[in-house]
Parts: sequence; C-alpha cells; structure tokens
Amino acid sequence: MLASSGEHLILKLIEEITELTISVACIYLILVTYIRYSQPEYIAPMQKRRLGILLLLILAVSIIKISEDVIGGESSLIDRSMLLFVHSIVPETSINFFKIVTLTGSSKVLFLIAAIVTMTLLYARHRAEALLVSTSVISAAFVIYAVKLITSRNRPQLWDTELYWGSSFPSGHTLAVAAFATAIVLCVGKLRPAYRNITMVIAVLWILFVGFSRLALGVHWPTDVLAAACIGAFISLAIHFAIVSYSRD
Repeated sequence: MLASSGEHLILKLIEEITELTISVACIYLILVTYIRYSQPEYIAPMQKRRLGILLLLILAVSIIKISEDVIGGESSLIDRSMLLFVHSIVPETSINFFKIVTLTGSSKVLFLIAAIVTMTLLYARHRAEALLVSTSVISAAFVIYAVKLITSRNRPQLWDTELYWGSSFPSGHTLAVAAFATAIVLCVGKLRPAYRNITMVIAVLWILFVGFSRLALGVHWPTDVLAAACIGAFISLAIHFAIVSYSRD
C-alpha cells in the first residue's frame, strides 16, 4: 500500500515537471517570436537576460499550477502525506529551534532588517538596489495580505499547533523571506559579483529552513510553502527587471 502510494506520488511529480517544462518552453518561444517581429530592438537585451526571463516564466507557471491544484483540491493527498512525514521525522526537542527559525521570517524581524539594509544602500548611494529591497519587501507584504483575504484555505489540524491569522495559503513567512533574500542576491550580484554564489547559497538555505520550519510547526501545508517561495522570488525578479528596464530607458 505504501509502495503504491509512493509510486503514485513519483509519477505525479514527473507529470507536473513535464507539464511545467513544456509550458515554459512554449511561452518563451512565443514571446521571442513576438518580440523578434514586433520589437526587434529588444531581442538583444532579451537574449542577454535569457536565464532571468526563463526563471521568471518558471516561477509564474509554477505559481499558477500550484494555485490551481490547491483551489481544485488536487494537492490534498500529497499535502497531507508530506506533512505527516515531516511530523514523523522532526523530534519534539527541535520544535524550539524551528520556532526561532520561523521568527526570522516574521514581519517584525524582516522589516527591521530590510529597513537597515535599505538605509545602508541609500547611504552608499546605491539607490536602485535600495529601491529593489524596499519595494520587494513592501510588495510581498501587500501580496500576503491580499491573497490571504482572497483565499480561504484552512490551516492543517493534524496535531496541536499555535494559532495564526488568516488563510493557510500562502505561507507569509516563506513568501516574505523569499522576496527579501532574492532581492539581496540580485543586489550582491551587481555590487559584489565575487560574493554572488555564497550569497545565493545562504539565501536558498534561509528560504528552505523557514519554509521547513512552517511545516515542522504544523501551521502550513507543503504547497503553501512552495507557492510562497515561488511568489516571493517572482516579486523581486519582476521588480528587478522593471528597474533595469526603466534605467536603460
């Protein structure tokens, strides 16, 4: 029975990845074709930022797909199975550690860090980077509030957990951290390219730890966390491209 369920999940994952790959490839080809014939002057900049655009498309398609599965209830079985598995492997003694980890994604801590980083960048006269960081965090906060009001997904109740405001979808902590961490990676990539890779590793680990902490504490479903990470990264990347395009013009 467990083996059959595991095989089903693997096949489902392969199917989702295949659909995602095909969708992104088709959208990118359509976009390139349209720009090549309607606005050929943008082809060179687009080719230069090909990886960023592909990542943006991957995030956008992933957000749409996960949201559809959540709204349609198709992710319920996978969510429940994964959350129970997380609960089974997380020792009770580590809960306080995960509470500390999740605290780093709270609004009080994150807004304070973002404010300090923004002021530091402004002092160093890196206005575009300061705009990216501040706008990413503020936009993330608005998106979290708006989506939670629109959706009405119940939080997990598989074991006793703390009470949190709003809908379970998406994970606000994960979304905010993903937006801020992505903005920081983009800033470091421009200002200190030599430190870009290590910054990216730290950013990814931070997002993963915060996301996993929400599962370990039992207050979010896995798809809440996955969608939040995609939305947060998408927000910062979209703002980054907007700032770059405006600066070029």
